[in-house]
Amino acid sequence: MCLHGGDDPEQEPLRALREGATALGVSLEAAELRRFATYEEELLRWNRLVSLVAVKSPLDIAVKHFLDSLSLLPHLPREEGLRLLDIGTGGGFPGLPLKIVRPEIELHLLEISRKKVSFLREAVRKLGLTGVEVIHERVEAVIRAGLRAGAYDAVVSRAAFPTAELLAMGAHFLRPGGLLLVMRGPRKLEEPAVSQDLYQEKAVSFRLPVRGYPRMIIIFRKAAATLKSALPPAQ
Repeated sequence: MCLHGGDDPEQEPLRALREGATALGVSLEAAELRRFATYEEELLRWNRLVSLVAVKSPLDIAVKHFLDSLSLLPHLPREEGLRLLDIGTGGGFPGLPLKIVRPEIELHLLEISRKKVSFLREAVRKLGLTGVEVIHERVEAVIRAGLRAGAYDAVVSRAAFPTAELLAMGAHFLRPGGLLLVMRGPRKLEEPAVSQDLYQEKAVSFRLPVRGYPRMIIIFRKAAATLKSALPPAQ
């Protein structure tokens, strides 16, 4: 199983990734496909030692991880220099696939597992990516210390935390007007939550290309007045 091209049926993941990305409105160039192939190789190599991904089918990495991550692209702000935080990134999802396609993003990957952090740093090196910081820390500790408050234009997470917890994290990490994008699979499609600091803009239900797995992306925006309300009144 690999993403490198060829006529062997085991090479089907390459075609699935390319055609599935096209269905998502993403055109993958040859250099990007090579990076995804390298990423998959590293995932499989490290997966023997660290639980990064569950692989039951030759298409699992291409569809359940790469295409699932790329489904966020239409919903990310298009601004240059976008600062993106991926909370509980695990094997680098969705942050690293997004970075491969949009290399101008300033990406920060927050992960508590030391072994996964080691994998992420090696993957970033092997992929030749710049503008990526891997943060080895517990998210609650970062918030308690008051670090990185209001530092990001967008925060993403793929089923790593309940929505209510992610709303609290988004309130801390996002700048006013910033976006929190919560990714949900079929087991968590219905998970309502409310926040005084963020309001829900929309929830997008769809099926992943190739395999048709149901997914939902819930998009919240941080209210512009959130930080202003914490400022002392003008003299």
